[in-house]
Amino acid sequence: MKSKIIILLVFFSQQVLAQSYQQVHQKAILVDTHNDILTQTMEKGFVFDNDLKGKTHSDLKRWKQGGLDVQFFSVWSDGNQVKPFEFAVRQIDSLDAVIKRNPDKIVKVANSTELYKAVNQKKIAALIGVEGGHMIEDDMTKLDYLYKRGVRYMTLTWNNSTPWASSAFDETFSKTLDHKGLSDLGKQIVRRMNTLGMMVDISHVGEKTFWDVIKTTSKPIIASHSSVYNICPHQRNLKDEQIRAIAKNGGVVQVNFYSGFIDSTYQRKSDAFINSHKTESDSLTRLGMADYLVGEYLFSKYPDEVTALRPPLSLLIQHIEYIIKLVGVDYVGLGSDFDGIESAPQQLDDVTSYPLITKALLEKGYSEKDLNKILGGNILRVLKANEAK
Repeated sequence: MKSKIIILLVFFSQQVLAQSYQQVHQKAILVDTHNDILTQTMEKGFVFDNDLKGKTHSDLKRWKQGGLDVQFFSVWSDGNQVKPFEFAVRQIDSLDAVIKRNPDKIVKVANSTELYKAVNQKKIAALIGVEGGHMIEDDMTKLDYLYKRGVRYMTLTWNNSTPWASSAFDETFSKTLDHKGLSDLGKQIVRRMNTLGMMVDISHVGEKTFWDVIKTTSKPIIASHSSVYNICPHQRNLKDEQIRAIAKNGGVVQVNFYSGFIDSTYQRKSDAFINSHKTESDSLTRLGMADYLVGEYLFSKYPDEVTALRPPLSLLIQHIEYIIKLVGVDYVGLGSDFDGIESAPQQLDDVTSYPLITKALLEKGYSEKDLNKILGGNILRVLKANEAK
């Protein structure tokens, strides 16, 4: 009899937790600061108001299923793009076209007031983040134009440096880098972003650039999609002193879901996987396919092999908790990098899986108030603090 009672208690406690985490998740304003679905649109023609299940991490219907309220859409091009500004504008045009077709589901917002209005109307609030300062082509008027089109953060570099800011990749690996940190123009751009109300994003930038930003900015900054270096020592992740500096600045670190930034063993396992299909990968490379597209192709073709490479969800939670323990719960959020990565932790298969993060954090003992901050409150505070007065 006693064993039956225990089984019933366990069953009901699980039911209560399931109900509880779903309720907490739905009540919170969920903000993801980095999604690359527009890259999928440009490269493959995938339009996110279509059903893209099995093709992408994201689409309009699945965002709602995952409880998403606010999405920053990444506008990206690599350093070899011939006309990067023009390419950025085309991506914004494609986003605007989808929004125009779905006014009852998604709306582009210019500020936090419009954002909260959209959320209250049960619509997804759309904002834009430009991933790479090379897309303004060293022209401040183009920065102003992008702000008018809805850009509310700019990542100062992608992997490639600009003439005015050095990237983490180049500061780590380049032997020909002619400058480190922000030039005078770079400092002017940061100050102009402060004036406009465009958040300065330090994901992808080198350490010298990071510290120059800290000295230059008058507003809180963000890391739109970065994780913890002390857990996974990748040049894209943030060291403890950087995380502390962001907290002191009043900014926020939006944790990236990419397996390679979460798990220090992932790159070795991923390289072994690619090498096991070397004949095929070499053939695709000879045909002119970019390395990241070769990887993406192989990962989609051999899903069973790829599943074994993915770290557990608990490791992502460890990154979030590390930041909380280091600087407090007010300085961490979510910047998934969905549709810009080939691998995320186990269970995080697409945007419908956001509630599993809420569940895991509740099980760790975090309160509903904590969850409200992590899921969106912290980045919304920084957005508002950056808005032009």
